[in-house]
Order: sequence, then structure tokens, then C-alpha cells
Amino acid sequence: MARDLSAGPVQEADIVDLAHDGRGVARVDGKAVFIDGALPGERVRFRVLKRRRQMDEAGLVDVLVASPDRVVPRCAHFGVCGGCTLQHLSAAAQLAAKERQLLENLQRIGNVQPARVLPPLRGPDWAYRRRARLGIKYVHKKGRVLAGFREREKPYIADIKRCEVLLAPLASLPAELAALTETLAIREKIPQVEVAAGDHATALVFRVLQAPDAGDLEKISAFGAARGLQIFLQTGGLETVRAVRADYAPLNYAVDGGSVVIEFGPVDFIQVNRDINASMVDAAIALLQPEAGDAVLDLFCGLGNFTLPLARRARQVLGVEGDALLVSKALANAARNGIGNARFAVQNLFEPEGFGAWADERYDLVLLDPPRAGAVELLTRMGHWRPRRVVYISCHPGSLARDAGILVAEHGFTLSAAGVMDMFPHTTHVESIAVFERSL
Repeated sequence: MARDLSAGPVQEADIVDLAHDGRGVARVDGKAVFIDGALPGERVRFRVLKRRRQMDEAGLVDVLVASPDRVVPRCAHFGVCGGCTLQHLSAAAQLAAKERQLLENLQRIGNVQPARVLPPLRGPDWAYRRRARLGIKYVHKKGRVLAGFREREKPYIADIKRCEVLLAPLASLPAELAALTETLAIREKIPQVEVAAGDHATALVFRVLQAPDAGDLEKISAFGAARGLQIFLQTGGLETVRAVRADYAPLNYAVDGGSVVIEFGPVDFIQVNRDINASMVDAAIALLQPEAGDAVLDLFCGLGNFTLPLARRARQVLGVEGDALLVSKALANAARNGIGNARFAVQNLFEPEGFGAWADERYDLVLLDPPRAGAVELLTRMGHWRPRRVVYISCHPGSLARDAGILVAEHGFTLSAAGVMDMFPHTTHVESIAVFERSL
């Protein structure tokens, strides 16, 4: 049980490391102290807030000797808003920390190290987010509406006016949504607004616990029209999402040098960072090295983000995904792009005992893009597929490291290369890409 020591004494310490959650780590009397806002190489004053058996948690009082990597956060709300945790650390140092975390996880969890560390994939440090879920809350004590991300370590909506990591035209959206919602009769019945931006159009999905009346609907629609935004309402589950107008242009984005265009719905999964997604697709193709006669398996294929570019280079590609609606959209994307050698299958990839006939085929190359849980359940099939190369896209270094250990120790692969991708600058999320080659 943690004890609250917020009135405790002020202490001094040197920061020796950066924890996976972005807090600085000090060693005091042999015990780790995690200090919010501190950076490696700094001498700081801090106050312990919670004391635990294995470690203490502390708040930063002031910095006595600053790290050369410390920078002034661009966002006025940094430290309160939970959307970003590393704006006080230079972009280069953020990437270096993420690379260290990836390599340490690979060694500690998977007992593997890449033969080559790939240069980090970088995009814009600011104005990169094309997807976001903004909380909305009418606060009676304040007498107004707040819109934005959650506060750091708290369940409350942060009181923010701008977001510096949203695409530039959307930066002021939190304040604008708050102002709009305050004028609505259902201002207490809108818990969130989801943002989804394509290359040429942007959609807002208003989650409404009560259907807006004609007056509210007119205000919401006018808000969208004035800003060139598509407006959707969601009254229940994802299947209830409906556009307020029937003439909206499709949302889409291009990859593979613009030769493949992916259409998506406003609540479909797409990668948050447009620039990094395009670079990631190019990198995956370069690392996988598809040849004209290859059969390729793309697992967790979604809308065809990797499947369709790969199909332009291979004999055939099979994309497998657990969401039937995404698979139907992937098929439609293949048809729109004139790609006839891409097949798709609906399959729960976490239950290999139920796999269909596709799993009994052989594949020259495999691409994996699993969620945070990783892909451990389906690695048992690698011995049958026997691809010469596997490219693994990861959003969690721990699950990648575990799966890398299995691929190397149990299936005869070598980890030939791995590196990080800066999908979420100023956050502690570590996105990475790894390539495995069969050595037996």
C-alpha cells in the first residue's frame, strides 16, 4: 500500500535513467525513486509523494543542474494534459530513449539482439496527429464545457485551448468544440468527439447519449460546414455512426508513393501519424524484399495498408484480419486500386485452433502488424509456413521482444534488423519494426 507523503521533506538526487513512462529515475539509499518531470543527467530537488516497497514516487521541486537535452515545452498545457509526457525532452533524445528501451527489451525478454539497428523513422515533431479522441465534459463548478485529453494520472478532462500535436488546421479544435457544446441543449450528453483526418477531408464523430433536437443538429452541422469538416453522430455502438449529410466525399489517404489509395470510415483503425505510416509502408516493403513470384501473408491486415502495396510487387498476397467490416473495406480498396492478386480472409488470429484453409498454405514472406498483445498465438504456424523472411510491426516493445525470442529460439530465425519509428512524438509510446530471416 502506498503512503501519501505530499508534505514530506525535500531531498536532492542525481537522475540516472528514464523510466518507460517518462519519469526520471534516481537511486536514494539503494531504492529507486521515480520523479515526474526529471531527466537523466540532472541534479534535482524532489519530494516523495508515495512510498512503496520496491520504489518511491516523487514530484519535482526544482532542477539544480539541467540536462543538455532539456527543452522548453511548446504546449502551454504540458504537465497537466495527459496527451504528451516528453515535451521537455529534445526530439533526438526521445528517440534515443525509445531505441534503448527497444534494445533492452529484446535482450532482457527475448534474449536476442538485432544484427543491425535501423535508423529511426522520423516525421514532423509537431502537428502530426490525424486521429484523436477528445473528451467532452460540462463542469458545473466551472459553469462551462471542457474539451481535450484526460489530465495526466487523473480521470478529468484537461482544460486546454490548443493541441500542438493535432494536424495544424485542428490545433484549436478543443476550444472550438467546447464553445460549440456550451450552446447545445444536450451539452451534458456528449462525452467525446472523435477526429479522423484523411488526405483531403476531415471527419468529427460526436458521441451523443441523447439524439440532438433540430436546433442542436443545425448548430452542429453549421459548425462543420463553417470549418469544412464532415459531421457524424454516434448514438450507440460503432454500427450506429451516421453522417448528417449524404454528400460527403470519402475519407482516404495514399501510400506507396501515391500509387495506392486507402479509403476508410471515420471510426476505422488507421495509423495516427500520416507521415510515419507512409514511411513505415515503404520500410516494410524494403525489408521484406518481395519478388514477383512470391506468396505473401499479411496478418492483422486491417484496411489493406500493407497488403495492397505488397500485392503490386508479389505474385499474390493474402490479408487476414479479425474484423469482418475491415476485411470488406479492404476488398473494396483492392478493387478501387485495380489490384486483383490480393485475397482476404476473416479470422480471429488469437485462436489458431480455428484457423481456416489459408493457414495450411505455404508463404514465402510474412508481415505481422499485431495489437499490443503481440502475435504469440500464431507463431506456432511458422514451422509450417517456413517463410524466408518475416517483418514485424510492433506497438509494444515487450510483446515484440517475447515474440522475437520465440522466432529465434524455436523457429530458426535470426533477428537481422530492428529499429524504432517515431509514430507518437512527445509520448512514451514505442513503435518499432523488426525483420527476421530464416537461418535453418
